[in-house]
Parts: sequence; C-alpha cells; structure tokens
Amino acid sequence: MKVTISHIKADIGSLPGHTTVFEPVVDAVEDYIKSNGKNIISDYRISHIGDDIQITMVHNHGVDNPDVHGLAWNAFKAGTEVAKKYGLYGAGQDLLKDAFSGNVKGMGPGVAEMEITPRKSEPFIVYMMDKTEPGSFNYPIYKMFGDPFNTPGLVIDPNMHAGFKFEVWDIIEGKRIMLSLPEQTYDLLALIGSKGRYVIKRVYTKEEHTKLPAENVAVISTDKLSFIAGEYVGKDDPAAVVRIQSGLPAAGEALEPFANSYLVSGWMRGSFNGPLMPVGIKNSRMTRFDGPPRVAALGFVLKDGRLAGPVDMFDDIAFDYARTKALEMADYLRRMGVFEPHRLPDDDMEYTALPKILEKLSSKFEKLSDLNELKEVQ
Repeated sequence: MKVTISHIKADIGSLPGHTTVFEPVVDAVEDYIKSNGKNIISDYRISHIGDDIQITMVHNHGVDNPDVHGLAWNAFKAGTEVAKKYGLYGAGQDLLKDAFSGNVKGMGPGVAEMEITPRKSEPFIVYMMDKTEPGSFNYPIYKMFGDPFNTPGLVIDPNMHAGFKFEVWDIIEGKRIMLSLPEQTYDLLALIGSKGRYVIKRVYTKEEHTKLPAENVAVISTDKLSFIAGEYVGKDDPAAVVRIQSGLPAAGEALEPFANSYLVSGWMRGSFNGPLMPVGIKNSRMTRFDGPPRVAALGFVLKDGRLAGPVDMFDDIAFDYARTKALEMADYLRRMGVFEPHRLPDDDMEYTALPKILEKLSSKFEKLSDLNELKEVQ
C-alpha cells in the first residue's frame, strides 16, 4: 500500500528577531496536530531549525491532500495566535493568505512530500535549512545521487549502477525538465549551477532498470516567498526528504556532501552569500549576522505508518571540521561588508530597500556623453 511522507514548515514568529523558535508557539502547533490529526495522519514529529517550525507527517492520502495540508495550516494558525500574543517578531509571516484554499502551496509554508511504496525497512532523512534558498540543495542532492566520488554505491552497487532521474524546475519561468544520470550529467550541471533559477525538485529511480514503477526517492521544497508575495517577506528556508539504503545512497553517503561547507545565498536579510554549516538541533539558533546559514538532518525509519526516531544526524564530532571551516569562511566573508561577492548581485537582492535607494538616486545621475565630460569629472 502506498504511504505518503509530508514535511511542511513555516516561520510564524521567532525570538527575539529571526533567531529561534519560541517553545510556547511550538507547543501550540504540536497540541493542534495531536488533538486534530488522529483521523488524518498515522504519525508525526515536530522539529525546528532557526526560526522555522517543521512538521513531518505520515499518512495514506497522497500528496497535496486538502485534509493533511489543512491540518498543518491550522496548526500554524494556532501557533501564530500564540506568537501574536507575545508580540513575537514576524508573527505569522509565512502565512500569506487569510483563508486556506485546499493546500498550502503558494500560501507561504514550504512543502516537501512524496508518495512511496514502502520497503521492508524504510529509512529516510529530513534535511532542514535556514537562512538560505531552495537552490542550496542542488549541490548536496547531486552529490548524493550523481557523484560516484561522494557515493561509491553508484559504482559498486548493482542496484544503483544505472543512476537516477532528476526533475529540475525553472522557478523563474515556471517550467521543468527531466534529466537522466549519468548520461546527462553535464546537462544537469549546466542548469543547477545557477541555483537561484534552476533547482532540483525530485529524484526518481529508473523504471527501465528496476522493471518497477519509478519511485520518488528525494524531494525538495521549492517555495520562493519573494515571488509568491510579490516582495520580500522572508527567506525561503528549504527542506528536503531523502530516502536511503537498499539501492539508494547509504546514510553516510547522504550525509557526506555536508562534510565540507559550501557557499549559499541568503544569510542576513536574504541578501548575502555565506557558508552552510551542518549543526545539531541544539545549535540551530541563528545568531551571527542572523546566521550563518545552517542545515540540520533528522533520521527516521518508517514501518506500518509509524515513525521511529529521529536521530539528530549532525550532532556528531565527525562534522566538527565542517563547522570550523564554515566559521572561517564566515570570518573571511564578513570582512567584505556590503561588497560583492559577499553581498548578492543587484538582481538577486531580495530586500526592497536597495531598489528604492537606487530609484531615489536615479535623478541625480549625469550622463557622460563624451570624453570631455569624462575628463571634467575626473
């Protein structure tokens, strides 16, 4: 029987700025799920990273189900009421509509969900990022499912040797393309290197190789709040669900891409490049320059609609070096102040302040029409 894993997250208020979740708000979200989810979902877990509350749910209703999405939406609304009561910053900022319309897509919360045929043992990892954008998953997802230097199973495991199919979205023009690896590796890399536009949405097994229907084995939330709202209302803070083991990347292969910190876009005001730092949940507060950007990983096993876990996968000394390097990178970048490439290029700036400043200055610019004018200015 098919089972659906739905991971839905939102920033509905934080303490004191965009730093961390407030426990009474988290409790309100969990209380709502616990009281109202019995006939909708078979199990759930509540987690968080930075200022984002995350709900992982298991059910058999398929993706985009109104009851499941409505449960999460109303849970976030309940938490928002508590956030407003305490005057928390950004209370309800990811709830962009007043009324629920069937599912939460396009309404603010981030969604990563997949309908699967469970294996005898169904382990998976939920990755949660804060202070960055959906394209930040391009690098690690490619490494997990496409790079044999990261994932030797692609070479030595017969069940992985044929590779995987990648669904890539153009989030600017609203289009998608399916690419098959390894044969279209260079085509994939040509796109996903532009992480602000082309993002990996899903990864599938190859039907022609397994003789079974293609299975979704990874999914990433791709919600762009700046586009949904028409202006900057918050960072995207993506999440991903990745199935592991038994013909898929092993747990260690799925974690290995984060052993070396890499640069992502977001950080302070969604307008700066910064190092992505793998952390345990206890170290997921966003402090220095509202960051640095962070990723947490929770490991589960699914059986008969119930979840075992989670295991806090990055709460381990094996990732101390990655954290140290991320902090060194943060030091280097912060010395650059508002200069690129620490600050994002103008076209990528999410905050509306810079365009308004440029508009204010536009009438004061003088045209340099010939060389004599240039000399006068010099």
